[in-house]
Amino acid sequence: MTAVRQAAPDFTLEANENQTISLSSYRGKNVVLYFYPMDMTPGCTTEACDFRDYHPQFAQLDTVVLGISPDSVKSHDRFVAKHELPFTLLADPDHKVAEAYGMWVLKKLYGREYMGIERSTFVIDKQGMIAKAWTKVKVKGHVQEVLQFIREELQS
Repeated sequence: MTAVRQAAPDFTLEANENQTISLSSYRGKNVVLYFYPMDMTPGCTTEACDFRDYHPQFAQLDTVVLGISPDSVKSHDRFVAKHELPFTLLADPDHKVAEAYGMWVLKKLYGREYMGIERSTFVIDKQGMIAKAWTKVKVKGHVQEVLQFIREELQS
């Protein structure tokens, strides 16, 4: 896994609304980079809607929210439209970025093993360094915890 106080691995990915996004283009802002398994599933929808509901507070803290999953741009466009998400979702279909962050992992469900995204969040500071990482995220209360960390640790 990518460690705290290391430089965040840079990447360029396709995103919703026909965008191409590079992490490095956000240097000078805080970035919340969250990995989630799949659009339109219950936990992922709750998490995305929590980030949506707290989006104004993140924006006030000069913080950009980016979501990443293996889903297609077309799927992201539908997800954003259905839930009115005010932030960018990035498509990582070959899971290269998830691998770079150590979040493409062996999972188990009903005795079956498969590779997939570990729900996780990274806060990247204005210099492009990882300030905090949460892995194996439980959705309830998580977005508020991320917001509190940025308020307390990254505001000078």
